[in-house]
Amino acid sequence: MAYVTEQTRAALAAASPGWAGLRRRWLRFAGQLPVVPLAILVPFVLVAVFANAIAPFDPTDPIPGAKIFAPPLWAEGANPTARLGTDFQGRDVLSRLIFGARVSLIVGVMGTVVAGGIGTTLGILAGYLGGWVDQVIMRITDAWLALPALVFAIFLATMVGPSMWNIIVILGAVYWTRYARVIRGEVLSLREREFVKLSEIAGASSARVILRHVLPNVLNSAMVLASLTIGVVIIAEASLSFLGVGVPPPEPAWGSMLADGRSMLMVGDWWLTVFPGLCIMMVVLATQLLGDWLRIRLDPQLRNL
Repeated sequence: MAYVTEQTRAALAAASPGWAGLRRRWLRFAGQLPVVPLAILVPFVLVAVFANAIAPFDPTDPIPGAKIFAPPLWAEGANPTARLGTDFQGRDVLSRLIFGARVSLIVGVMGTVVAGGIGTTLGILAGYLGGWVDQVIMRITDAWLALPALVFAIFLATMVGPSMWNIIVILGAVYWTRYARVIRGEVLSLREREFVKLSEIAGASSARVILRHVLPNVLNSAMVLASLTIGVVIIAEASLSFLGVGVPPPEPAWGSMLADGRSMLMVGDWWLTVFPGLCIMMVVLATQLLGDWLRIRLDPQLRNL
């Protein structure tokens, strides 16, 4: 019996990609990083991390002596200390954009982590355990998918109140369903693979099989979904802030900046909406491009096209 067990373990080690295989795949294309999305995202990340050192003014206080609705530095009537102009309270638009990047990226990344954690866990449990567990999880997923995501998020935000961390939890709770469906499908296929069967024959517990053999082999799909979800979460956060149920003022958020400037767009104060709109567009575009690149790199069929 011991001889059979050792044989099984040897075959299992050879057949299962596991964590070592995942590491090899990452090292294989680590030097082929996408230039365009990283060229957009890295500056935004650096600005968000070092916002306190980079921002010329406090984003919540008016610039001393500055007039309201001052245009950008290159326009007539500009305030020389406010490079991208001021808003209706005389606050520096550039400083608010910089701190708004921090808010948007924190919400985008943390909301995606929450969504990915919930969806990946439920997808693995549904796919591996099957039976009534699968039925219950999938029926909950179907019911969740029947709800309009943004409307549901607005409802939840209205119920619990505006707060950055509330928004993170709400958006994570709204956008987990795609992970659950995709990961479940991956696990249903993995469950029939030889290395999983051999591990079960060797007497490994379900938890050990999931952690050692299932989870490493679904992380590729989870990472692709995460890169695509970040942009969706950032847009959702901006929408909630635009509607007044997201990050509460005076905390700067790109969505609330759009809301503050929309009434002034028709009278020529374009900088109040154009700059935050451009920031949202660039970050979301970069995350989508990064997601496409990950999908191509991690899918052998697409990589060979």
